[in-house]
Amino acid sequence: MHLYGTQKINEKGHLAIGGTDAVDLAKEYGTPLFVYDIQLFRDRARAFKKTFEDAGIGYQVAYASKAFSSIAIYQVAAQENLSLDVVSGGELYTALQAGFPKEKIHFHGNNKSEEELRMAFKEEIGCIVVDNFYEISQLKKLSEELARPMNILLRVTPGIEAHTHDYITTGQEDSKFGFDLNNGQADLAFKETHEHQFLNLLGLHCHIGSQIFDTAAFSMAAEKLVGKMAQWREETGYTCPVLNLGGGFGIRYTAEDEPLEPSVYVKDMISTVKETAAVQDYPLPEIWIEPGRSLVGDAGTTLYTIGSMKEVPGTRKYAAVDGGMSDNIRPALYGAKYSSLIANKAEAAATEQYTIAGKCCESGDKLIEQADLPLAEAGDILAVFCTGAYGYSMASNYNRLARPAVVFAENGNHQLVVKRETLEDLVKQDMSYALQEQKG
Repeated sequence: MHLYGTQKINEKGHLAIGGTDAVDLAKEYGTPLFVYDIQLFRDRARAFKKTFEDAGIGYQVAYASKAFSSIAIYQVAAQENLSLDVVSGGELYTALQAGFPKEKIHFHGNNKSEEELRMAFKEEIGCIVVDNFYEISQLKKLSEELARPMNILLRVTPGIEAHTHDYITTGQEDSKFGFDLNNGQADLAFKETHEHQFLNLLGLHCHIGSQIFDTAAFSMAAEKLVGKMAQWREETGYTCPVLNLGGGFGIRYTAEDEPLEPSVYVKDMISTVKETAAVQDYPLPEIWIEPGRSLVGDAGTTLYTIGSMKEVPGTRKYAAVDGGMSDNIRPALYGAKYSSLIANKAEAAATEQYTIAGKCCESGDKLIEQADLPLAEAGDILAVFCTGAYGYSMASNYNRLARPAVVFAENGNHQLVVKRETLEDLVKQDMSYALQEQKG
């Protein structure tokens, strides 16, 4: 069994995360429970940053917080001197409540509302990543009305296939995101923004996909974007000082996955940008990236309590847990695969194969199709690895299930950072129907 970060098997034969027994965490905080290994988050952040620093190049590493957004994780990101990528007014508000440095916040999204953009101007955030012509018109109107400047990046689609699942590929020409680099849209967006009195165009941004295990696509994207910025400089004399190559760095969910170390992705990016800038005689831009999953994905583990079990003779054995698609919809949505172990039997040999079923009223609510485990019993604590990205973020109250609690574990300490929802929480926004039945 592959363990992640600080995970180990302790003297009790239990899984330990961040120096704390996972079984003890389940007893104290209940299940389902998201547990984050914060040291792994810090180590990954530092590895990305160190590669840029060793190369002596200007950079920003922005945590792509759609992967997991909370006050506490934003505070850890700030401690590690990261920038922050937010995609909604809710994420921006959370960042502000966390005291995150406003000048290091980047605001993404393909349909930002006027209210959200006004919040960005009011708080004087670091930059807005502009996605479409409607947004350009909104920004022009607001900046002129408020007489306030705003740094912007233009998000472009470079038309590069990143060899990933169709649902999570965002850099191809047919995308809801960004200005197409090949059909003239990006050129028109440049013309509409680079001389505006309040809009300060920093450069270009792209995001070519997720769960990427090689560097070729990033290198191709970097070459195309630097080439476009060099073209604009030749035509207008305007130099863009920033190139943002997005995120999408893969992690290891199962033995089938073979991700690269953070330094490898970054070294290849830097090399390509330097070579292309030299060929184009273009001043070396700052390189910005946006790791999300690669910071929190395998730092997160979900602990469940096993309940009912069922055997279909000659077909399969089911082990049901007290969560499911309500706290991890990715298996149902993407066919995502996970690995697991029984935290209280971590040293026991795998002698059985189970389908791990959730408790939602859906036949497709299966977290793992084939989990090789020791003999499971009701009350065992199942640990499902690498749930730190898009687990809690995409959690729902389907079937009126309460969303789980979140705990951070680090250096033998643990702290509750998101409370478990209560039954009262589930109905607090509900209102009684007050209209009387019509009588005829």
